[in-house]
Amino acid sequence: MNIKPLPKLNLELSPVVTPIFDKATNTVTYIVKDPNSSSCAIIDSVLDIDYAAGQIDYKNAKLVIEHVQREKLKVEWIVETHVHADHLSAAPYLQEKLGGKLGISDQITTVQETFGKIFNEGTEFQRDGSQFDQLFGDGDTYEIGGLTATVVSTPGHTPACTTHVIGDACFVGDTFFMPDGGTGRADFPGGDARELYRSMQRVLTLPDHVRVFVCHDYGPNGRDFAWETTIGEERNANVHLQQCKTEDEYVAMRETRDASLATPKLIIPSLQVNMRGGQFPEDAQGNVMLKVPINALTK
Repeated sequence: MNIKPLPKLNLELSPVVTPIFDKATNTVTYIVKDPNSSSCAIIDSVLDIDYAAGQIDYKNAKLVIEHVQREKLKVEWIVETHVHADHLSAAPYLQEKLGGKLGISDQITTVQETFGKIFNEGTEFQRDGSQFDQLFGDGDTYEIGGLTATVVSTPGHTPACTTHVIGDACFVGDTFFMPDGGTGRADFPGGDARELYRSMQRVLTLPDHVRVFVCHDYGPNGRDFAWETTIGEERNANVHLQQCKTEDEYVAMRETRDASLATPKLIIPSLQVNMRGGQFPEDAQGNVMLKVPINALTK
């Protein structure tokens, strides 16, 4: 197994990381601040939705806005680690209120092509990533004040998954969970358990002390919710990697486990909205409208 080397990184600075946890979706939004300026980035924001009632709310986004305004921060970036299947992005609302550029992996075009077909989107749905301000390639960098953030491509959960290394912190999306929670699933269209394993091995070449911030936590075995660990802890204690000593063992475990998992409750609205950069689709009359594909969202 050949692991692509990580790009050159600057791990010296330690960003100030403020988590905002959404219990409804078990998602953590992060506000990542340059320790030497007021500049910050927002990673993996959440839009509240009552799917049964067809209503949205901005409760979580307003918590982010309140923190940014209270601390007098300047939002440089709003980042998505991937196209989420379990919550909707609040990126457009945050961008309207706080500014900043919206960024995601350049592999968003693959996701848009895949789900554009599944949701039977017409030609008006652009599949070129133009809904975002910046498409990140592997090794690309962006600045948060004096911090340099480096984008590491980590596909497997989805083709457009990325890990963002910012100083001594990395934001891994759904690649890793907390060590006792294991790793992300790989059974959605475009997912690949073998690719996920190799992506994780790539991240694990970071030094032990690097902080790891996960996108979700479910409090396994009744413990309190948690979202910060380290590369060393993931390497030495992640339950799925401890169970599986080889790539083939991991793939077999992941595929068997994924077959037993329930489909995320918000996958249908989440994919339609998030592949559009957080914008809602509209029908021919301009009414916001979501579609429900039948028997199309699993491999």
